[in-house]
Amino acid sequence: MTADIIPFNPLDKKNLGASVAEAMLAGKVHPLGNLPEFKGAGIYAIYYAGDFAPYHEISKRNKDGKAGAPIYVGKAVPAGARKGGGLASGGNGKPLFNRLSEHAESIRSVSNLNIEDFSCRFLVVDDIWIPLGESLIIARYSPVWNSLIDGFGNHDPGSGRYNGMRPRWDVLHPGRGWAAKCKERPESPNDIARDVEVYLGNATFPTSDRFIVSED
Repeated sequence: MTADIIPFNPLDKKNLGASVAEAMLAGKVHPLGNLPEFKGAGIYAIYYAGDFAPYHEISKRNKDGKAGAPIYVGKAVPAGARKGGGLASGGNGKPLFNRLSEHAESIRSVSNLNIEDFSCRFLVVDDIWIPLGESLIIARYSPVWNSLIDGFGNHDPGSGRYNGMRPRWDVLHPGRGWAAKCKERPESPNDIARDVEVYLGNATFPTSDRFIVSED
């Protein structure tokens, strides 16, 4: 009986997305608080290497510039971009730089994190590949600020819209002024810290940045 073997197609959407994710993860590591200004949209990963105890399992994998375990993965798409329009669709804007700068300001505003402990990788890429590249990296690493601690990427909802519950991220890392106006959560910082320690203690951290995409 002849085996039904599907030939590898390097131009398959999933394989192209994997190549984008791998390219970002192979990129240079930059200090999050001191980024060179640049243009374009794309994807990024943020790494933590500080001494906040609940993140010990992440931090030890990111020491000495290793950047092996992202704490957060995200994307920045140009406003009103024409899908599939190439890098030109982002015009001369700086959505990726601006997004990373916003994250740096969020970290600077809180009392128990230090911006010097954070670094990042990023990739400027055609906006058609941004969502797929981001989703593949999140699925592979399950970063704690994406999967368990919500709210890091949130913006100020604006006056009159503070009826929502305070994000878990802001309970664990207090300091953003707008978050203090939101309704209190029933969980304490210690409750959330314990959740983080259990989550990371049970996590399986990939040892390679290569992506194996199933053919189905």
